[in-house]
Amino acid sequence: MNIDLSGKVAIVTGAGAGLGREHALLLARLGAKVVVNDLGSDVNGRGGSASAAQKVVDEIVARGGEAMANGASVTDFEAVKQMVADTVARWGRVDILVNNAGILRDKSFTKMEMEDFRTVVEVHLMGAVHCTKAVWETMRQQGFGRIVMTTSSSGLYGNFGQANYGAAKMALVGLMQTLSLEGEKHNIRVNCLAPTAGTRMLDGLMPEDKLAALQPAAVSPAIGALVADDAPTRMVLCAGAGSFEAAHITLTRGIHLGAGAQVVHELAARLPDVAERAGEIVPRSGAAQGDLELKKASF
Repeated sequence: MNIDLSGKVAIVTGAGAGLGREHALLLARLGAKVVVNDLGSDVNGRGGSASAAQKVVDEIVARGGEAMANGASVTDFEAVKQMVADTVARWGRVDILVNNAGILRDKSFTKMEMEDFRTVVEVHLMGAVHCTKAVWETMRQQGFGRIVMTTSSSGLYGNFGQANYGAAKMALVGLMQTLSLEGEKHNIRVNCLAPTAGTRMLDGLMPEDKLAALQPAAVSPAIGALVADDAPTRMVLCAGAGSFEAAHITLTRGIHLGAGAQVVHELAARLPDVAERAGEIVPRSGAAQGDLELKKASF
């Protein structure tokens, strides 16, 4: 399958360096016109110029592509709406959104300040919400849209010292699950990418040899697959060091115990049966849980 994004317009947030930069370069190489959004900041989210974004734009243009820089903060909904308006004014449409912008504020939950929790949720979760909301109606009217949320194994499986980051990243999976259902009839496909990459966010947290193996460029092919015309929807695609996996939120077959005073005791004893994974399913929607439970209750 050859992916050709000619004529498509993409917005990539947090694209001044690391994963975002590689995503932007890849999309441009596949033919898309690219809005390179970056706050022009360090990992802590400080700064305000679009200089980092402009450097990526210059790389794309030097290779014969089309791109423009944008310095909006994803936490500023008005600025994000203006970014989308500027994109439509220049190129007439928005086909692809890659929600990549992020920060870290790592500490154990005991030591974590609530402001650091809110800030991480604001950037990762609300930043993606702002950008997605800003492009949603345009994509609906076009009858075409491809949106990628950047989740993380820290959200899917947990990671010590990242309660804020993990909570925000798992929330993005929930956002993706619902928006994929709401966007289906409009050909808006929404997926998640869970990357492992040696970006500036991991500086000092991993040995140099492992960082070298986790090149951001090895992750970006996943973006191409998730925004193509034949892209899936509701997929959590994991990528790192040139390897790719899929993560699923599944539902076990479980057991039926009925109601009554003794159920609590029997349930506690039979939790291993509840957790038995043979025959588990990936539900089509949240309603599947209730459907399964009523079926086992013989309704």
